[in-house]
Amino acid sequence: MANITKAELVDQVAAQAGTDKATAAAVLKGFEETILAHVTKGDKVALTGFLTFQQQAKAAGTARNPRTGDTIKTKAKKVPKVTVGASFKKVVNKESPAPKLAKK
Repeated sequence: MANITKAELVDQVAAQAGTDKATAAAVLKGFEETILAHVTKGDKVALTGFLTFQQQAKAAGTARNPRTGDTIKTKAKKVPKVTVGASFKKVVNKESPAPKLAKK
C-alpha cells in the first residue's frame, strides 16, 4: 500500500484529465479552497457517491490531562466532518470496479 503525496496526486490528476501539471495543481487548489470556504461558512458540500464535507458542533465538556490526571474543561468548538459515499465504499470493498488510472 502506497502513500500518495500531493505532488504525486497532481501528476496523476494531470494524466487522468489529459492536461498539464500546472492546470491540475490549480484545479486541486481551487477545489481545496472552495471546500474550505463553504464548510467554514457552515455549508454542506456533497459530491454524491464520493464524499460529503460538513461542519459539526462539539459541545463543551470535560477532559482529563493524561500527565497529571487533572480534570479540565473544554470549550465548545466546530470540527470538520467528512463522510464517505456509497459508491466510494463499494469500490473500496471491491463490489464495483475501480477506475483505470492513466499512465503518467
